[in-house]
Amino acid sequence: MIRPRALLDAAVGYVRKNPQELVHVAKNAAGGRFGVPIAALRWFAGNIPAGKKTPKDIAIEATPPALRLGATIDAMGTPIRASAAIRIEDVKIGTDSIRIGLRLRDIKLDPVASADGTDSESPVAALLKSGALDLSKPGNILKFLPKKPAFILEADGDRIVIDLMKAPQLAKNEKFRRALSVLAPVFGIDTIETDADHLYVKLAATARGLPEAIDAFRK
Repeated sequence: MIRPRALLDAAVGYVRKNPQELVHVAKNAAGGRFGVPIAALRWFAGNIPAGKKTPKDIAIEATPPALRLGATIDAMGTPIRASAAIRIEDVKIGTDSIRIGLRLRDIKLDPVASADGTDSESPVAALLKSGALDLSKPGNILKFLPKKPAFILEADGDRIVIDLMKAPQLAKNEKFRRALSVLAPVFGIDTIETDADHLYVKLAATARGLPEAIDAFRK
């Protein structure tokens, strides 16, 4: 778990090295938009505690308006270098759901050679090398998985729709669910996109849901 103190120290250090970031934040806040530096995302990814199933060598870069992620993962005992450009098209926040529609493009899955330079001979590696998987349409692959994760609602072509509230960690978090019931009626997300150095989130606010939010807060 990343310590809050380490997170605060990293943020202060970044602002000291990039004082113009404060002006950048103020300018965007006036338009209901806030940006997260790509460098901050890289720091966060680099400080995730190591674990047996934790992705390794995480790489993050902007490919506007998308975000490109790469990591070395374990696929049924076979180390794979995976990367993809992710574009978030729409976000719908409800009192009990966080529904996200995204596009996965330019997907690459490459088996990682062993320390002595030999290629893996596992079934997973053989499948990837055969070219039988159409990586341009990851949704079609997910669609036919016998046990796909519960948070994947739709999958077709390069578009995938997920609901974060169907992930067990969030579904069981009562504090998060209560906070969502208060914020969802009045706040939403309009767009999420990138430029060369930042990931931007533009908020959408409405007063129509204020009575519902107040009622949820009282409860």
